[in-house]
Amino acid sequence: MSFITPEQLRDLPHMSKSEVDALPFGCVRVDDSGTVQLYNKYESELANVAPADAIGKNFFRELAPCTNNRLVFGRFKDGVSAGSLNAEVTYAFTYKMRPTLVNIHLYRDAGTKTNWVMVKRVGASK
Repeated sequence: MSFITPEQLRDLPHMSKSEVDALPFGCVRVDDSGTVQLYNKYESELANVAPADAIGKNFFRELAPCTNNRLVFGRFKDGVSAGSLNAEVTYAFTYKMRPTLVNIHLYRDAGTKTNWVMVKRVGASK
């Protein structure tokens, strides 16, 4: 199920905006409460939300409220609270779109204390 390599996870906090935009999956950096700090091109196209419109909004409550549940947001909160998060879940996005099956990877980089939500459409080659 994993669509992100250990090297990408390691490098993620140090990537430039253009490098994050070039990733072949959705990549969103959020603060500890879930507020979007960076929103890449893939995610923007998947969700049909411009990056400028996503920055400053809560990912789990405002951009993808279908993830505001125990399975996704609950895991995120537990991981942030524990200071360690590296979890994957297959999920169907349903907000503002036809149900779309995706893999979600929630990650917290301990060194930089940054949080990441990565999304890839199931079956997407790109």
